Amino acid sequence: MSSARFRVVQPARRLRGELRVPGDKSITHRGLLLGAIGSGDSRVRRPGLGADTQATAGVVAALGISHAVHGDELVVRGRGFSGLREPSDVLSCDNSGTTLRLVSGILAGRPFHSFVTGDASLRRRPMGRVVEPLRAMGAQIHARADGTRAPMAFAPASLHGARLRSPVASAQVKSAVLLAALQADGPTSLEQPAPSRDHTERLLRAQGATVTFDDGTVSCTPNGPLAPLDLDIPGDFSSAAFWIAAAVVHPDAEITVRDVGLNPGRTGLLDVLRAMGADVRVEVERHEPEPVGTIMARSSTLKAADAGGDLVPRLIDEAPLVALLAAHADGESRLRDAAELAAKESNRLRTTAAALAALGVEVDEQPDGFVTAGGQRAGGGRADAAGDHRIAMLAAAAALSGSGPVTIDGADSAAVSYPGFWDDLALLSE
Repeated sequence: MSSARFRVVQPARRLRGELRVPGDKSITHRGLLLGAIGSGDSRVRRPGLGADTQATAGVVAALGISHAVHGDELVVRGRGFSGLREPSDVLSCDNSGTTLRLVSGILAGRPFHSFVTGDASLRRRPMGRVVEPLRAMGAQIHARADGTRAPMAFAPASLHGARLRSPVASAQVKSAVLLAALQADGPTSLEQPAPSRDHTERLLRAQGATVTFDDGTVSCTPNGPLAPLDLDIPGDFSSAAFWIAAAVVHPDAEITVRDVGLNPGRTGLLDVLRAMGADVRVEVERHEPEPVGTIMARSSTLKAADAGGDLVPRLIDEAPLVALLAAHADGESRLRDAAELAAKESNRLRTTAAALAALGVEVDEQPDGFVTAGGQRAGGGRADAAGDHRIAMLAAAAALSGSGPVTIDGADSAAVSYPGFWDDLALLSE
């Protein structure tokens, strides 16, 4: 029995099959935004058109950039920065933090007024980390809660280059700065405490932008109009991760995910799986502009492992799965240095622990992560996704290797990043 609001997942006797997951959400956001500021038609094949990226598409349209989907190809009719128009209404980013933070970098240097907001969840998420560096470049931004929360208002501004330092390793902060830097008078550099995913840099270089990275610092020097994109989007590693984790913790599983993005800035979970001794094979099949390949995962005997430091930004979206893997491992595992999880769509430290606790799996929530003892298995129960797509899919992955049916409240939130998740679950389950 299921509905859009809740869904019941039964334990699977075994998991078998091959699949392709939706196009990478992070790259699709960037394909829309970078296509909009490029000069000419950008062609983006196999985009991931979930609720979050649809929010970006709506913002792009409100800024006067037309786009259309033809089969599996998205065409964005870019007009350059100067072709963007003043929006006639408030721009809504819905629940997408990526949309709000990245578009802030574009709006920061435009010669018109604009206002940006989102749903209740997004309006609680921290925006000061983007506002502060953009203000340091000359942006005129006003925001709620002393410049730290949406709604945000942008006034016309002329930007200048700057040397910046961010206290957090965030691809969204870095991307906002780079998009502003393209409009600045002079070069801009941003130092971060650890590497973060580099999709924006890769795509900007493909468009002819001068973007370099050296010893923890990314730099951008404006050098004229951007070329349009011609882009094949790989499958979203964050979506594939749920099937990988579900396979290795299940007693009888073999799952292959093809055409998956393998950007090193995104695949920290693979490092955790290797440390745990998981039976996971990765084959890289192409490298530019993004590494892409096939991942094969099988039932595994896992050992405990700790994850922290520079690894965390590389697995931040998959961090809830670390708790599930740890529950099936031999020994006690720890995730640390992950306080950033509290600022996601939900407080993922809390909602991960709560969802698994509802299924009988004890996770000790810490201020910057969690500790999980091994030898645990989910039982039946009722888990609340808390409006968070990652938590909905976490509960489903736990249920597949559990001992009883699991009801997931808010199961429809999976569509934020993976509209076909429940269909693929049925395809793989026996």
